[in-house]
Amino acid sequence: MTTLFISDLHLAANRPDITTCFLNFLHCEAIDADALYILGDLFEFWTGDDDPTPFASQIRQALHALTTHGVPVYFIQGNRDFLLGETFCQQTGVILLPDVTEIDLYGQRAVILHGDTLCTDDERYQAFRRKVHQPWLQWLFKRLPWRLRTRIVSKVQHDIRDDKQTKSMTIMDVNAQEVATVMAQHHVNLMIHGHTHRPAIHEDTYEGSRQTRIVLGDWYEQASILYVDKSGYSLKQHALTHNNEQCEID
Repeated sequence: MTTLFISDLHLAANRPDITTCFLNFLHCEAIDADALYILGDLFEFWTGDDDPTPFASQIRQALHALTTHGVPVYFIQGNRDFLLGETFCQQTGVILLPDVTEIDLYGQRAVILHGDTLCTDDERYQAFRRKVHQPWLQWLFKRLPWRLRTRIVSKVQHDIRDDKQTKSMTIMDVNAQEVATVMAQHHVNLMIHGHTHRPAIHEDTYEGSRQTRIVLGDWYEQASILYVDKSGYSLKQHALTHNNEQCEID
């Protein structure tokens, strides 16, 4: 059996190719997994659990079908879907995890997270993150009319795109010292995260201890999936058409 990890799919109604690949991944691969971990940014932007669109309903139904079948699905909020909450979990059976979570992977302890909190050199983003994670602000936003929320989100997305164009790739990557600090705090030698869209397996030595950091890729042009079993791990990239076969959950 295998445990699967994905992140940064950025699902959106205007990218049906990614949605189709994700749905068939659930039907054809995740159905046989020990567990599925979604490490944030499943959506391009999640405006609220009351999203009434057919697109949102389609994703909720697919995840509900998987969890009803008996596959546990765990979710860590990303910087695009930090508004995903308990109502979504009740509707789908997905289990929401803390931003930084320790898990056991076939006898090996690991720490998992979205990864944006590791990018401490990007001070402007970290300030934005602290602001939008304030409970009172989220409470207020969720009570705005749906159309107003979507307009605000559209403006935020535009600002994010503009902001990225002025930043170096180094600033938007993880800070090595922050990575080491988080791993030391949790007493682990394995970290799994997404966010940076730079899929890789990094092997480093810190204070004499061998450490592994696995970075998941995005799904803009390909599907990025981490497979972990008792024998080890494998980070694979598939063409978006790779999973576009017709499979159904029994």
